[in-house]
Amino acid sequence: MLQGIAASPGIVIGKAFLMEDEELCLVQKEISKEDAKKEVIRFREAISKTRAEMIATQEKIYKTLGKEYARLSDAYLLILEDPLITRDVIKKIAEGVNAEYALFRILEKVIHSFEMIDDEYFRERKHDIQDVGKKILRHLLGKERRVLADITSESVIVAHNLTPADTISMRENLVKGFTTDIGGRTSHTAIVAQGLEIPAVVGLRNITGQAREGDVIIVDGNQGIVIVNPTAEMLENYRREQEIQLAQIRELEKLRDLPAQTTDSHRVTIAANIDNPEEVKSVLSHGAEGIGLYRTEFLYFNRSTLPTEDEHYENYRRVAQKMLPYSVIIRTIDLGGDKLSHLGLEGITVENNPFLGLRAIRLCLKYPSIFKTQLRGILRASAEGRIRLMYPMISGIYELRAANKILEETKDELRREGKKFDENIEVGAMIEVPSAALTADLIAREADFLSIGTNDLIQYTLAVDRVNENVASLYEPLHLAILRLLKTVVDASHNAGKWVGMCGEMAADTNFTMVLVGIGLNEFSVSPAQVPKIKKIIRNISLLEAKALVTEILNSTEREVIIQKIKRREFKGTNI
Repeated sequence: MLQGIAASPGIVIGKAFLMEDEELCLVQKEISKEDAKKEVIRFREAISKTRAEMIATQEKIYKTLGKEYARLSDAYLLILEDPLITRDVIKKIAEGVNAEYALFRILEKVIHSFEMIDDEYFRERKHDIQDVGKKILRHLLGKERRVLADITSESVIVAHNLTPADTISMRENLVKGFTTDIGGRTSHTAIVAQGLEIPAVVGLRNITGQAREGDVIIVDGNQGIVIVNPTAEMLENYRREQEIQLAQIRELEKLRDLPAQTTDSHRVTIAANIDNPEEVKSVLSHGAEGIGLYRTEFLYFNRSTLPTEDEHYENYRRVAQKMLPYSVIIRTIDLGGDKLSHLGLEGITVENNPFLGLRAIRLCLKYPSIFKTQLRGILRASAEGRIRLMYPMISGIYELRAANKILEETKDELRREGKKFDENIEVGAMIEVPSAALTADLIAREADFLSIGTNDLIQYTLAVDRVNENVASLYEPLHLAILRLLKTVVDASHNAGKWVGMCGEMAADTNFTMVLVGIGLNEFSVSPAQVPKIKKIIRNISLLEAKALVTEILNSTEREVIIQKIKRREFKGTNI
């Protein structure tokens, strides 16, 4: 049994199809000045062939998944077009070495610099550079990689890594799941796999060394587990699990158009979180009542310039129109300055602790021109649908006021230009910093709604990095400090006559649903696939009992006691 990273949910059992990376034989050759010119021509021709290959892949992704997924290939094209890499390779060739070796040495240097980056998203981009480099090398060497078109029966892919070009071929080539040695949740392959709804586990380190062609493989994309050549008992257990999941999916589909209402008629809203416009289809098909968190960071990734006002407007307008009559909550940019420095942002320095540094609303307040561009796009789109606006990482009332001041300035500009927008657009604040939670009463007076971001709130409150395996066990959503903070925020919001939602992972965990209903949460915002699961729990509990449970656990001091109290309240048929 191998433990990796769950990249795309679902369980699949199939035979292994190995996409082994053939060792590209690189020999350093000394060449003359005359031959160096020929090597440069060979190198440029290889780049041209690689570019044509990538554009063809991008067009295929566009036709299959849409514009936003197609933009994932932009990163590959940007790497290919990087003048620094091209210049350095040509310089290396001029030193008297062949094109293959020159490219290898320059890529080695660039990849090493990426390995030094702390941020996971940008560190993962080293794999993109490796993929682009291998494509160019194959064209230089005249070698082809085994492709998914070679598959003739249902299979599970086993590879060191998969490019978007590999992944996009999966649906039509009998691929039921895939596993890779490297990669993370933010890798392009993982994102595309989620869009195609193919079970996947990545970051297995050495699955290519463990599996052979034709081996039976179980891929558990829910738990991040892969089993090579399972026992008869394991196969039976997982097949049973597959049947259970299929039955649950069919059962949950019946709830799609039913309200999220407790047995004593208390109504709760279940909305969905999305990362890009292409996910709207999934939001609607799973029965969500709106979008409670529209993350807008995708607009800033894989590009060399900042997104324009029109790009913001078009992306938000499309989502708002498709979601009518439901509302869409758009969160303004939640990135650190380090992630925007490559877009020409001046004055950005390396921070020792970027999670506590210049990011989210702090970045927007320091660079109001970037903030205003996004606000203009959001406001213009608000004339096309029911849009709400939300600021991330508000730490106190002063930041909310400063952000609203810029918002009002932006509204004035649009009025003078005669551009339409919703004059009464609702503005909310994310509560994900302890200082904001403790002053939620002040924030709630001036915000139209509050949304609790539990991922950061728990980390900041408990001083725990949830991805650090040495302290991950201390990341406890049921910690009394967290439960008390949640109650404080909800009560403050209700006392101000405002509603409060939650868009962190805690909202999506069915173990906590009853507690959150009892605390008084008005809206759950979760991944689209989780919507019917949360709805089923809510439809099987009563508000009265949920409140009684919260009273009990708030008076408990032992974690085990709290867990037992929650387990005793489990209802038949609510375990998903």
